[in-house]
Amino acid sequence: MNTNELHTLAKSHGIDDKKLSKLEVIRNIQTSEGNFDCFATAYAGECDQEGCCWREDCFESAKACVS
Repeated sequence: MNTNELHTLAKSHGIDDKKLSKLEVIRNIQTSEGNFDCFATAYAGECDQEGCCWREDCFESAKACVS
């Protein structure tokens, strides 16, 4: 998801994303949707949220957080 799409999605959830990092925006969206706010926490590459739309980006971001 590119930055414009993320901004549009945040706005649709009533989230002011101007001062938030990508990670914070996504976690706020996850919470707003009633999901776990777990983006970028799958450090071991394991996650039971198989239907999550952030899954692939989550794994990549988790790797970057560990490095």
